[in-house]
Amino acid sequence: MGPHHAFGQEKWQRPIVVIDPGHGGIDSGAIGINGIREKDVVFSVAMEILRLNREMFGDSLEIYSTRYTDTLISLRNRTKLAETLRAQACVSIHCNRAIRREAHGIEVYIEQGNEHSARLAGLFITGLGKKLGLKNRGIRYGDFQVLRETGHFPSVLLELGFLSNIEEAEHNGKESSIVAYALLILESLIKYLCHD
Repeated sequence: MGPHHAFGQEKWQRPIVVIDPGHGGIDSGAIGINGIREKDVVFSVAMEILRLNREMFGDSLEIYSTRYTDTLISLRNRTKLAETLRAQACVSIHCNRAIRREAHGIEVYIEQGNEHSARLAGLFITGLGKKLGLKNRGIRYGDFQVLRETGHFPSVLLELGFLSNIEEAEHNGKESSIVAYALLILESLIKYLCHD
């Protein structure tokens, strides 16, 4: 291996991404109308993102999850991981619920005024709507700690449908849906971080 080759390897660093599956442990998050738990759905999506990145995308991204088991991680530690790793993007994954059972669709939350987050959120919204055919409820501004404390890089919170809606609760309980979410999140991140 010549010195030129070694230098080339040093120069290219894979983008670091933190995936944050919400809830965990004693905090189950939303409970679906069909009994599925938010903490399980979002954990499945996170683990699928790790698997697909490794098996389909040749580890294009260096991805870390805030939890690898069914444990509850404090909000402070979720943001601390992204800061410590100097991540180039952080994606928190959640599912929604509402009193009105008719409420359905995807929401993407960002901190107001963060243009980088807005651009990444736009990719998620477009993909989830066009590719997966889910109702797009748009980009919203939220004062969530995971968004607020990660202001120097894009940080996005995804609400993947309403578990209080029977169609979406059933949809989120299917393995094919978990794979589709994970693939779309991964494709959006690669498009944002590797092709800009």
